[in-house]
Amino acid sequence: MSEERKKQSMLNGALILAVATVLVKVIGALYKIPLTELIGPIGRGYFSVAYNIYTPLYAISMAGLPTAVSRLVSENVALGHFNNARAIYKVATKIFLITGFCGTALMLLIAYPYASYIDEIRSLPAILAIAPSIFFCCAMSSYRGYYEGMRNMAPTAVSQVIEAVGKLGLGLGLSWFIMRYGVSQFEAGLPVFGQSAADLTEAKSIIWPYSAAGAILGVTAGTVFGLFYLMISHRVKGDGLTRSDLINSPKADPMKFLAKRIIMFAIPMVASALILNITNLIDAVMIRRQLASAFANSPEVIKTMYQSLAGTLDKDVPTHLYGTYNSVLDFRNLIPTITMSLGISALPALSAAWAVRDKKTIRVTIESVIRVTMLIALPAGFGMAVLAEPILSLIYSKSADIIPIAAPILRTYGFATFLMAASSPVTSMLQGLGRTDIPVKTLIAGAGAKIILNYVLVGNPAYNIKGAPIGSIVCYVIIVAANVFFLLRISKTKVNFLSIFFKPLFCASLSASAAWAGHGLVNSFLADRLAGLSFTGIVGKLLAPNTFSTLFAIAAAVLIYVIALLLTKTLSKDDILMLPKGEKVAKGLEKYGLLS
Repeated sequence: MSEERKKQSMLNGALILAVATVLVKVIGALYKIPLTELIGPIGRGYFSVAYNIYTPLYAISMAGLPTAVSRLVSENVALGHFNNARAIYKVATKIFLITGFCGTALMLLIAYPYASYIDEIRSLPAILAIAPSIFFCCAMSSYRGYYEGMRNMAPTAVSQVIEAVGKLGLGLGLSWFIMRYGVSQFEAGLPVFGQSAADLTEAKSIIWPYSAAGAILGVTAGTVFGLFYLMISHRVKGDGLTRSDLINSPKADPMKFLAKRIIMFAIPMVASALILNITNLIDAVMIRRQLASAFANSPEVIKTMYQSLAGTLDKDVPTHLYGTYNSVLDFRNLIPTITMSLGISALPALSAAWAVRDKKTIRVTIESVIRVTMLIALPAGFGMAVLAEPILSLIYSKSADIIPIAAPILRTYGFATFLMAASSPVTSMLQGLGRTDIPVKTLIAGAGAKIILNYVLVGNPAYNIKGAPIGSIVCYVIIVAANVFFLLRISKTKVNFLSIFFKPLFCASLSASAAWAGHGLVNSFLADRLAGLSFTGIVGKLLAPNTFSTLFAIAAAVLIYVIALLLTKTLSKDDILMLPKGEKVAKGLEKYGLLS
């Protein structure tokens, strides 16, 4: 086997994916922040409607298959059955292509009925634009699942970055061009996409669905670029298996048998994805309809609650609130997307250890994944909560109307980020142990609670969109608590909760307190000192009280957090050893007694 693959430990692989995820999120911010300013919360509403129907179909088309491939490949590699590992990849490729084609066809078929049912026929162009990406994503995932099973996370990481760059370049460019073209048609006194507009507000209302479709077409283009990279990389570099590996390993099992194993392992995860995404789809439809109902019943209550809605057409208010909520989800999903890499990397490591009954590796993997998840999620989430309004003001400086609505939602999600961040890694570890049925059962319980709470709270004018986070958080409490319980019981592992949760919680609380105090003091100081002064360009932006104080608060929080981690000996030697150059770093920290 190749030395490169041997050296990719669980945290090493997770680090590769995490770096790629951060890059993807930075690129995504460069995409979505100007996109929100370009098409506004109403355009983001059309964008989100397309994603809401795309996500469940995409997940159902792919559900379980990449995970099944990763687990079965890692299991066979651990046992030295290399021919089986390669045969699994070949079988999986055929399955993925068929499911991808069916997923795209299904989305095209239901696009119009879905758009009509939710009374948003104007979202149809965006739905049609994203449909082909299901096929290309499925094709990509056959490569990704295989390489992840070989514990080589680099192909997945690079393809994700290429996909994001393609989305940024084409999506933003197309959206901008369509918006400019529509406005120029109105200014020239011509129909805007075949419709007459009395004023610019009405003209933009006509343009937004098409501009959102242009943005989302970039998503499809990105999947094409990512697939091309994986195809070329696989052809040029191969998979790391040597001729000796293949000659000395047992003959591969029959293709039908391997296909059956993949499908049987994937079925519970398909069920889980089906439940999750149907729940999210019901949830999205319910939120929109309940918002419309709440506004129809008490428009003045909602208008009084959100003064920033002044100037928004009544027919666009529910879409405005829903689009703003989805803007917050970009922040809510940031940390869970990063910690998801821990689950992706842990699954093959845990599967291999489970196959050979390596109890020490099982314990170390479970403890490390949960501890590192908390080390990332607790400070990031708490910081997001205490700096919700400053962060939103910094990011959406040209869309100030969304901040009064978005800030309370982001604050609520911030304090619960650690739950959402733990969900995917814990689920992946259960799947690595072969218990794919448990996440299905816990998800049913959590999803039921979420739907009930959202129906009641979002439909209440006093809560409206502020009720949506409550249902989601209760859902994650149920899922994570139950999954952690079963993970520890099945693996017969006892973990040190002081080390993996309470110490990170203490350090994160200190960090968040430093961020809150730092922002308040610096912002007040600068507001007084810079009153009456005027700066332009980059200097002006950096010296703006909110910008400087927010950046200062984040830096102070990071510094306090690192110091707290070292003084409380929260990090373990096992965590450090699994990182690149971990042995050298561990020796330095041990020298000063800073590791547990």
